[in-house]
Amino acid sequence: SAVNGCRQNKEHSFASLNGDDFGLSVTSVCCSQAEFNGNPDSLFFNDGKRRIDFVLVYEDESKHASEKKGSVMRRRFFEGSLMNLGVELEVVDEKLVYVKVHVPFEVLCTYAEVLHIKLPIQPNDLAQQSSTYNCFTRHFYPSEDVIAKEPDFFTAPFRKDQLKCFYVKDREQFFTPAVRSRMAYYILSRAPYDVKGSMKKFGISKLLDGGVYKAAYPLHDSRFNVKSKEPGCPNERFLLYNEWAHPKSFYKMQPLDLIRKYFGEKIGIYFAWLGFYTVMLTLAAAVGLGCFIYGYTTRESSTWSKEVCDPQIGGEIIMCPQCDKICPYWRLNTTCESSKRLCVFDNYGTLVFAIFMSVWVTLFLEFWKRYQAELEHDWDTVEFLQQEEQPRPEYEAKCIYERVNPVTQKEKVPHTVLLIIASVVGVIVYRLAMFITFSAKLRSDLKYSKELEPFKEYVTPQMATSITSSIISFIIIMILNNVYEKVAIWITDFELPRTKTEYENSLTLKMFLFQFVNYYSSCFYIAFFKGKVVGYPGKPVYWFGAFRNEECDPGGCLTELTTQLSIIMTGKAVWNNIQEVLLPWVKNLIFRHCTQVGSEKVIPRWEQDYQLQPIGKLGLFYEYLEMVIQFGFVTLFVASFPLAPLLALFNNLCEIRVDAWKFTTQSRRVVPEKAQDIGAWQPILQGVAILAVATNAAIIAFTSDMIPRLVYYWAFSVSPYSDGSEHTMTGFINSSLSIFYIDHFNNESRPTVDTPYWFNNITTCRYRDFRNPPGHPNQYEYSIHYWHVIAAKLAFMIVVEHIVYFTKFILSYMIPDVPEALKEQIKRERYLTQVILHETNIKHFKELMKNIIISFSLLQTATKNDQPWF
Repeated sequence: SAVNGCRQNKEHSFASLNGDDFGLSVTSVCCSQAEFNGNPDSLFFNDGKRRIDFVLVYEDESKHASEKKGSVMRRRFFEGSLMNLGVELEVVDEKLVYVKVHVPFEVLCTYAEVLHIKLPIQPNDLAQQSSTYNCFTRHFYPSEDVIAKEPDFFTAPFRKDQLKCFYVKDREQFFTPAVRSRMAYYILSRAPYDVKGSMKKFGISKLLDGGVYKAAYPLHDSRFNVKSKEPGCPNERFLLYNEWAHPKSFYKMQPLDLIRKYFGEKIGIYFAWLGFYTVMLTLAAAVGLGCFIYGYTTRESSTWSKEVCDPQIGGEIIMCPQCDKICPYWRLNTTCESSKRLCVFDNYGTLVFAIFMSVWVTLFLEFWKRYQAELEHDWDTVEFLQQEEQPRPEYEAKCIYERVNPVTQKEKVPHTVLLIIASVVGVIVYRLAMFITFSAKLRSDLKYSKELEPFKEYVTPQMATSITSSIISFIIIMILNNVYEKVAIWITDFELPRTKTEYENSLTLKMFLFQFVNYYSSCFYIAFFKGKVVGYPGKPVYWFGAFRNEECDPGGCLTELTTQLSIIMTGKAVWNNIQEVLLPWVKNLIFRHCTQVGSEKVIPRWEQDYQLQPIGKLGLFYEYLEMVIQFGFVTLFVASFPLAPLLALFNNLCEIRVDAWKFTTQSRRVVPEKAQDIGAWQPILQGVAILAVATNAAIIAFTSDMIPRLVYYWAFSVSPYSDGSEHTMTGFINSSLSIFYIDHFNNESRPTVDTPYWFNNITTCRYRDFRNPPGHPNQYEYSIHYWHVIAAKLAFMIVVEHIVYFTKFILSYMIPDVPEALKEQIKRERYLTQVILHETNIKHFKELMKNIIISFSLLQTATKNDQPWF
């Protein structure tokens, strides 16, 4: 049976096609071949009527000596299968062969019913509710004169036998180009290309992996910077570039309805989430900036910082060496500048901000659920029925372990191998060992670097070590990113997930765990391990018996943690944006140069799109991963760096436009996909939010000096531990430093360097800890002060965690995931949809019964008169 799309031009014939299920009983099928008509903006076949829904590209091996017969036969079989499924093809044979795919209206109706696509039945005349948020943001949306508002309809899952019930003004416009491309890809992914006995091989993805086709993609509707001259072209790509992706539109809200219409719901929901996250960051950034300004303006008034800088106090306190043999004694006031910097971040405003961020992250997730519910309603994904996915090509090729599926009783199921836990533990050990090694090496080098001598007052060994270690740590992180990515993909491939969704969910968890360790392990080390178990000068603690455990600055490790966070966050943001801008642009430039033809030649739309970069198999995976890692920096360690939300806000304002620019100008048009939510990333965000409460409480309790200062102020600054009668911070520095008798150094740790000129007959030095002094019955054991501080830290953590978790629970309970007004509107629309369909069916039934009655009457009359009734 010949296909309607065939023409009497030069034909390709496909012989001996077998496949009873697909109706491939013909001995020869043909597809039309045509020359390019010279219209670079055309989105149609040469007849100007049939729209191009998809394009397949391959290189004709028959033009070369080494012809691949297997590829040719598979391609012929595949294209024959498509045509027997009702798809029409038109071939343009140039340097490469372009196969244009058109799905006729009848075939679209068939697959719209198979995919349960919801289509309009009647314009929605219900009044739309406007929220306070929309009233504020509507001034920042593109003008409706430029991007018209999408009409709202009552919709219902399509049924071919009820076509008259649907709002069909124009058969060619009934299905949008995105919906047409989605159905075309569905057909392409299920058309067979080989049949061997009872086994069928099918799917365009397998043919792409095997090199049978070089590319398969839907077409952009125009060039991004020039309007199409094609009559009736909506120029949506041009509008998206000018009103969304162009840098001049950085202040505008995103046209989400147009993004969803052009790219599909999956990309639309990503940009909706990213935009919502960015808007919510403005509040966190404002509060964090206020906290920073408060700390900066009050840094000079800190009593304990004044004591450090005072020559009569800090200048008279001699500190013990911080490493064995080669480190000298030093005066406390050399850390004056670092103590002032510490006051900017280690203050009571930080405590308030940490609690605020714990509440903020709950509000963000709860309000996102509400906003997501509104998008589900507006985009008709409330009752989205995800289709059963076909197995991945790798699954069918490699799955050799058979086990009876308890549901289907016939499915192959591979044995899952869970290696991620062992991998993550190995990465933690490696990261900590490398960080300690680098820190120890840099510490010993920088302390005696002559180049730093002029900056000795400002660049302390602690600060120099912190900055250089952070830079090296960032470089290692970026290098290991590629290693961890390959390991995660290798493990996931070894597990052999069956479908693409299962593969992405499995890879999402592994990649996040690897990147969690990669980005955060150094921060966790500084916050919760460094300087915590160091012993005392006469008996230091060693890692693996060789590396002396690092000590914190007299003010604590909070400054170093802040430095680490700022360098990693800033470096990561800059590097990622450079990669996302430069790499696609350079690749496209090289590709165009390699495939360059005469400048006088007019390039058709399908060839222009072929020269763009394909979207990878994982699609938005890396975009989500980048933002979720940033979300971790904003929430997990925000108590040490209140400016993290501000940095994230600036990055996201760039990220939105960079991603938009990449999708609209540098990439082929993606295959539209349905999506209800952000998938596996939602529970990951919730897990990070829960962990953030514990980490921030622990940072305040164990990393900062806030609790020791409070204990001193309320307990040890007055009787019986002090002679004072009023609570004060005076004397805190002296109380926080223990005394060590220098004759008690052992031979392994005793300083061997020359003592400074000011070191005259001094018999003791000080170190950061709460221990009994020499001569005490329990000398160098923990003092009562230490146990007071530990008890206060534990009490603080328990109380704050319970209060914040209880607050989060109350907020989650009080804020419903779906607004009540939206629930009522959904119920109302469902009811009206049923009424409309019911009335339409009754109307059609009455018309049918009327025709039956008329026919019956004619039959009776003809019977009476003994005449034919027809």
